[in-house]
Order: sequence, then C-alpha cells, then structure tokens
Amino acid sequence: MNPFTVAVPQSKLDAITARLRAYPWFPAPDDEGAGWSRGINSAWLREICGYWINGFNWRAQEKDLNRFPQFIVPVEGLDIHFVHVVGEAQGKRPLLITHGWPGSHYEFWGVIEKLAFPSRFGGKTEDAFDVVVPSLPGYGFSGRPARPLGQRATARLFNTLMTDVLGYKSYLAQGGDWGSLVTSAIGVDHGPSNGGACRGIHLNMMALRPNPPIPQTDEEKRWLAHMGAALQAEGAYFQEQSTKPQTLAHALMDSPVGTAAWILEKFHGWSDLADHGDIERVYSKDQLLTNVMIYLVTDSIATSVWYYRARLEEGGVELKAGQRCETPTAFAHFPGERIFSAPPRSWAERAYNFVRWTEMPDGGHFAAMEKPDAFVTEIRDWARTTP
Repeated sequence: MNPFTVAVPQSKLDAITARLRAYPWFPAPDDEGAGWSRGINSAWLREICGYWINGFNWRAQEKDLNRFPQFIVPVEGLDIHFVHVVGEAQGKRPLLITHGWPGSHYEFWGVIEKLAFPSRFGGKTEDAFDVVVPSLPGYGFSGRPARPLGQRATARLFNTLMTDVLGYKSYLAQGGDWGSLVTSAIGVDHGPSNGGACRGIHLNMMALRPNPPIPQTDEEKRWLAHMGAALQAEGAYFQEQSTKPQTLAHALMDSPVGTAAWILEKFHGWSDLADHGDIERVYSKDQLLTNVMIYLVTDSIATSVWYYRARLEEGGVELKAGQRCETPTAFAHFPGERIFSAPPRSWAERAYNFVRWTEMPDGGHFAAMEKPDAFVTEIRDWARTTP
C-alpha cells in the first residue's frame, strides 16, 4: 500500500487550457428550451468555461484534494485509489463509501471530516468512523481494467480492500448511484448471512429489484410506468454508455468542453434545484469544475463510461427467485432524486432486508455533495442502531 499525492504535471494542465481556449463555439439556437430541457444551456456553459480559463485555480483544488490521507494499492492486480481517514473511532468503526457516475471520490469532500471527527463540529466522539472512500475501477486515480469490470467484481475488490488490505474484521458500507449497486452487491455477497464482514449497508438510491420483478399493487404499477417514462426521456446516455461506450469515449476524450457538458448536464438534471433551477445555488463553480477535472487530468472519462457496458457483460447484480439482500439495509429517500426515484416500499422490501427508511426533507442524486450536513446526520443515526 503506497501513499498517494495528487500532482498533475503542468503540461497536462496547459494542454487542457489550450483546448478550452481553442474550442470553436457554435451559434446556439435563440430558444434552447426552459430549464435545460434540450440539453445544457450554451450561455451558462460558456460562462463557466470562461471562469475555468481565467478564474479556476487547479493548484488550490489539488491542495484540497490532498487534505486527507490517500493511497494506491493493487487488489487482484488492479490499482485501487482510496482515501483513508482514521478518525476518532481509532480503527473500531470503519465505513466504506462508494461514489458513482458522473461523480467521483470528491463528492464526499464535505462529509469526510465530519464523519471521522464529529467532536470538531459539535458532535459526539462515539459517532466517529474510520472513513474509506475508494475511486471506482477506471475512475479518477484508480487503475484502468483491461476490459470493462462490473459492479459485482468491484464489490469483491472493495471487500478485499476493507478486510485483507486494511485489516478490518467488520465494516459498514454506504453508496449512491453506481455506489448503491456496488454496496448492494457487498450486502448480497459479503454480508453476515454468508459469513461476510459487512454488518450493514446504507443506500441513497435503490439498486436491486425483486425476482420476479412483477408489480403486485397499483402503486407499484404506477411507479414502474413512471420509471419507464423517465428513462425514455432521460436515459439516452445510459443506453449509449451501456452499448457503445468506446465510440462515446473518443468524442469525450477529444474535448474538455464536451466532457464538461456531458457531466454538468447531469448535475443540473439530477440535483434538487427546487423551484429556482439555479445549479450554482447548490454547487460552486469550483466544486463542479474540480469534479470534471478529475476525469480530465486522469484521462478516465473513457473508462468511466465502460462501467455501464460492464453491467451488461457481468450480468449486473440479479437476485435469484425469491432471494433478498439479507444484510440489514437502511435507505435515505432524498425527494429530489427524480430520474431514479424510490420505488414503493412494498417493492423494495422484496429485494432488501430493511431496518431503516428515512424520508429526507430535500436533496437529490448527489446527496452528500448537495446536503452534507443532512447526509452526515442520517449516517450517524443509522450507525447508532446497527449492531
């Protein structure tokens, strides 16, 4: 296990800036649609790119990215990057947190210290965790698999990281987006029902479906119809990344502006912007661009979209007929999660062993980044009741 420091060569930064400056802005339609309904707003994208060139300071963000201890370790021959903060729990209360796409380990920058050192923020020492935040395979500073590597395999790698590498005899796990599927796979494959080390899981997006996936109530039928319509309207990216990721990868790798547009449109569409619709009332420009830059400075936008194809090739995390994830499961329903909205509890309970279900007042897909304090409180409350 080797300590790791983010240190991007200046030549890499200069090349990104040169491509930003050279971007051939094309004339946008006079009417681009309300609320980014036809895609990212060109005027806003041009504005943030202007800030990117003239105001954004990567070296300051790089210093912040090195604020917590981080490491690289080979697991099954693949380098895994992870943040590891041994907090006031002093090794006794490990928590694995897994991100998704188009996020990164940086999503949790506003919660790591609060989870690890609660007494610094008016909390109780007994609520502290050892916090472990890996980068998914092919994302950020983790290594690139030779071929698409899926969520169940990632669960195995992360369980090995927690147990064999870090030496934890047991741990808790949390995740949203792809992290919810990885965390669910940890619950299925590495939970107490089969002698595994994971004692409990927490999700802020539902990943597993019951087998058979047949609705049993009118509420479940309405939810499935809603999900079908939502994916029809918003799921084109999922289809492309699941079927022909390498074609898309070539386009995204060619343009920092294109990569930013592809990522930031999702941050706008999946976040809880309430009635104002202003993405910058939820995130700062620096937060948005730091997340984008993690993809660009590591050239990982290409392998990040492979992760969708990997789900198809690996087969996802499909339950057997009548099977549930029996690991004690908690779910936080952030109501701004519009595209991947929570199913009726009757549906979800056929897939998970729920011990906690929390209706959050607000917040969306990127819960830890949007509502860090609410996220921290929910994780603390859940962990207090987990044996």
